[in-house]
Amino acid sequence: MASKKTAQKTLRLAPVLDLNEATALHEKLLALKGSAVAIDASAVERIGALCVQVLIAGARNWEEQQLSFTFAKVSDAFVKTTQLIGVDIDPLMAKEI
Repeated sequence: MASKKTAQKTLRLAPVLDLNEATALHEKLLALKGSAVAIDASAVERIGALCVQVLIAGARNWEEQQLSFTFAKVSDAFVKTTQLIGVDIDPLMAKEI
């Protein structure tokens, strides 16, 4: 998913990503367009389906731009919620080389 060489930026997600945070998350992702992105979801305690959709839409957009979009760190709550709603983030997890 990463062809273009650009400096990677990290986006640290808030502990609570509910309906109220979806717009802010979208704006933060838009601000990172054109750069490789590593998502730090290690502090996430609760995430709603809309914020998961924003993240997946971001991942697809980055893929179209041939830029890296990975989840560098994830909390158990983040993983459990994505699994419950049927989203597989394993392909987006950062891999050690």
